[in-house]
This record gives sequence, structure tokens and C-alpha cells, in this order.
Amino acid sequence: MTSHTDTTETAGTPTPGKAEYAHEHAPRLPFAERVPEFYRAMLRLEGAASKDIDPTLYHLIKIRASQINHCAFCIDMHTKDALADGETVQRIVQLSALEESRHFYTERELAALELTEAVTTLPDGPVPDDVYARAAAHFDETGLARVIGAIVVINAWNRIAVTTRLVPGHYVPRSA
Repeated sequence: MTSHTDTTETAGTPTPGKAEYAHEHAPRLPFAERVPEFYRAMLRLEGAASKDIDPTLYHLIKIRASQINHCAFCIDMHTKDALADGETVQRIVQLSALEESRHFYTERELAALELTEAVTTLPDGPVPDDVYARAAAHFDETGLARVIGAIVVINAWNRIAVTTRLVPGHYVPRSA
């Protein structure tokens, strides 16, 4: 992608001061329209996963899993939701470099985010015992089950969005 100060070609003629952006791709499949019963079930699953979990933590889990899964649509959506709910830009930006930015997060958040990374990258191997133990030290069994549920749901959403190529940039949070 070029910088925002580069020129754009209009009918073959560069126009000074206009940004030249890459072409926005179209989605591959209107998933929710084709399988509405599945989509509604996913929305119910999302509702169950978000019940009784700290909203700040829930946003961090969704953003971090979406980063790992390269889901631009979900990164866009969940970042906007987190900002609308009062999360800071700095904490959101630093999620992508979590190992070097640990001091922006609580130990409880770090335990949940480490578990998010382990569950999201299961093809790399099982969830390590030490990662699970750290998370279990910060959450009771019900809380830990809720965190795991949240991680599973965002990974499912990421897989739908990435596969169907949902287009980022157009989402507007409800509270905005």
C-alpha cells in the first residue's frame, strides 16, 4: 500500500495529494444469508460466551485471537467495540507485541491472553500445562470455562470471516 500522501491516477493522470489505496476485495459468500439457522446459532453461542465475563477481558481475547488468525474483519470490529467501551488505543495496539508489552496488562489478563494464544494455535501442539495452570490460578472453574468458551467462539467467527473474506472497515459499533 502506498502512503496517504502519494498520488492517485485518475484516467491515467496522477492527481497530487490524493491517496492511492489497494482495491477493496468483495466478500466471497453471504454466509449469514445462506445458512441463517447456523448464523443465529453462532449469535446465541456468542451471547452465551459473553455472559458473565468481564467485557474488557472479552474484548482483549477477541482482538488477540483475531490478530493471530489474521482476521482483518474481526480485528476491525472488536477494536472498534473495545474503543467504544472505553479501552485505550495503547493497550489495543500493544496486543500485537504482547511478549514485549506485558506491563500494559494485569496478570489476570495476561493469563487469559496466553491461554487465548495457546488455544488459537492448537496446530502447534496441545495447550501447555503451565499456560493452563496460570489461567486456572486467576479464574475459578466457571470463570475459566467462560474464558475458554470466549476463545472458542472468536476462533469460530474468525474462521467464518477469513474463509468468506468479510471486508473490514465498514463496521460501526452499536454504542457509536
